[in-house]
Amino acid sequence: MKKLSMMSVMMAVLRREVSVAMRQKGEVLTPLMFFIVIASLFPLGIGPESALLQRMAPGVLWVSALLAAMLSLQRLFATDYADGSLEQMALSSTPLGLLVLAKALSHFLLSGLPLVLMAPVLGLQFGLDSRALGLLMLTLLLGTPTLSLIGSIGAALTLGVRGAGVLLSLLILPLYIPVLIFGAGAVESDAAGMGAGGHLSLLAAMLVLSAFFAPIATTTALRISLE
Repeated sequence: MKKLSMMSVMMAVLRREVSVAMRQKGEVLTPLMFFIVIASLFPLGIGPESALLQRMAPGVLWVSALLAAMLSLQRLFATDYADGSLEQMALSSTPLGLLVLAKALSHFLLSGLPLVLMAPVLGLQFGLDSRALGLLMLTLLLGTPTLSLIGSIGAALTLGVRGAGVLLSLLILPLYIPVLIFGAGAVESDAAGMGAGGHLSLLAAMLVLSAFFAPIATTTALRISLE
């Protein structure tokens, strides 16, 4: 019964986040358009050298997705902090960590998942084959939720701070580097004939660890920010 109530709370938070996002479609579309523009500039700037484009594709698409996912992180808790909803969440009987997890999941669904779905289309510009495109989607599907979870820590730490956007980038970019390395490396390793199993396992392990530890760290940071 307790599990059911927790799931109901998470679903309520997800519905609320999606409903708010639908009223502010520009905020949802901005990361996606940024991703499309940045990833599309590289083939135009480099030219039609297919071998070079294919080598660059995993890194370019992953860096573009990482930067795009960061665009909406600052607003993850900012609106709730401004209208007092965050304090009510902290005082409610529902564990704040559960609400944080729901917020991070909503960030992935609204900001990360569209990038995952768009990546194969952009990958065609780099001449990637169907195997590489599928693997790229899989790495992003494992990696972008981790970006949202890690990013929630930075968003909580910089809550209410002047110049939070720059500070947020400085805090979380170093933490994003392992995800970037193994995400882009999986496609490159598979293209070199060495297989991508190890990289995918590490991405999955980082997702599990971040799903466990990130809500705890974010909850602590939020309580400090609210004091």
